[in-house]
Amino acid sequence: MSAVFHLAIVLCSSVTILAQPAGAAFRWDLPDWIPPPAEPAANPITPAKVELGRHLFYDRRLSADLTMACATCHVQSRAFTDGKRTPVGVTGDIAKRNTMSLGNVGYFPTLTWGNPRLESLESQALLPIFGQHPVEMGMSGKETLLLSRLRGESRYRVLFAEAFPDKARVQPVDLYSLSTITQALASFQRTLLTFNSNYDRYKYGDDKNAISPAARRGQALFFSGGMGCYQCHGSLYFTDNIRHARMDAAEQGFHNTGLYNEDGRGAYPPGHTGLAEFTGRAEDMGKFRTPSLRNVALTAPYMHDGSIATMEEVIRSHYARKGRAVHTGKKPNPLRSQLIDGFDISDRQLHDLVEFLKSLTDESFIRNPKFSDPWK
Repeated sequence: MSAVFHLAIVLCSSVTILAQPAGAAFRWDLPDWIPPPAEPAANPITPAKVELGRHLFYDRRLSADLTMACATCHVQSRAFTDGKRTPVGVTGDIAKRNTMSLGNVGYFPTLTWGNPRLESLESQALLPIFGQHPVEMGMSGKETLLLSRLRGESRYRVLFAEAFPDKARVQPVDLYSLSTITQALASFQRTLLTFNSNYDRYKYGDDKNAISPAARRGQALFFSGGMGCYQCHGSLYFTDNIRHARMDAAEQGFHNTGLYNEDGRGAYPPGHTGLAEFTGRAEDMGKFRTPSLRNVALTAPYMHDGSIATMEEVIRSHYARKGRAVHTGKKPNPLRSQLIDGFDISDRQLHDLVEFLKSLTDESFIRNPKFSDPWK
């Protein structure tokens, strides 16, 4: 295990930078029907950490050739995805996993498509920066260069000191470190909250005209026993992968939806085995984490490998047919979840269901200046 990833496990110019004093408590901007995210005791959120994290998130100095930032693959206008099937790193490496949205990521107990052990945003932040399989930002072995770059930016002299005043005062040598970088990035990501869609105003507010008649019909289909979408996507977060401050234990949802069936006995392609890669259990073949459907209209292409282009295809050509594997002439994957049992759907029903999914788009989320690039 490299020093970088060992650390991840152990840790879990003149500008106006802060809207609140550095030591102020962070105020969650949440509706009263949503509990706050769980905060790690080792990294309590503060406004100063969030602002530092926002700068780091958009900073291309975190990549080897200065061409990539976290925001390169997590674009605000796309609900912090990138619109690509899978991302490409600075060396040309092509990732095998589609970029997941960061909306409400602070509520998710597992943070990748298939790894149940990666539970900390602080640890996860190291993977794109230093990971080698695939190479994304390409900074493995370049930790000293990274810290030198950040020390050389005048704006960071204020931001790091405000975010970590104790270190600035007592241990200034530790002010710029992988620990402070990842804590700040994680803090910013926990603030990426999205609970202001048309559906939210219809369901939890007082605007009964916030969604169209077609979307209301689609809502009925979504929550019906016949289609059963709600069984994995029925919570306030539209996923069954949930953790918040009022829960005693997290819920983790990994499912095989029958996307592949390479050998007729349930096999997925090499590199796409999902949960089984980490557990070694045959019954976990093809299980991937349930993504949230909030802002789903903005996050195409879909599935863990970005192999389905549209919502219509996901519904009609995959879920309605007991899994897309049937398109290859094979039977439905025998290892698929029992929840994936197929259904009939008319053109009008498909339209209505898609209209409902579009109503989950939060326009304020993708335009919120608090989440935008501070370097512009």
